[in-house]
Amino acid sequence: MSADGDWKVTVNSPMGSQDATLTLDSSGDSLSGKFVGPQGEQTFEGGVVDGNSLSWNIKMTQPMPMNLDFLAEVDGDNIGGSVKLGAFGDATFSGTRA
Repeated sequence: MSADGDWKVTVNSPMGSQDATLTLDSSGDSLSGKFVGPQGEQTFEGGVVDGNSLSWNIKMTQPMPMNLDFLAEVDGDNIGGSVKLGAFGDATFSGTRA
C-alpha cells in the first residue's frame, strides 16, 4: 500500500495538539517528503519504507534546533505513530489522507 501523497496530521505534543500537513513520496524502500506545521516547512530525505511501516527524521531549526524521529504505520487512508521530540520526550500523532 502506498503512503504517497498528502496527509492531514495532528501531533499530540507536550505543548498541546499541533496540526500539520505531511507530504510523503516513496521510491522502493526510500522515503522523502515535507512537514508543514506551526514552525514552518521542513523537508526530509533518507526515510525508510518497510511494508506499511515508515520511519523518518526531521531536523528542525525553529523555534530551536531539534531532531524529530517519526515511526508510523499506514492503514488505508489512516496514518499514525510516534515521534521523539528530542529533549522534550515522546508524542503520538495520527491523521488521514488529504
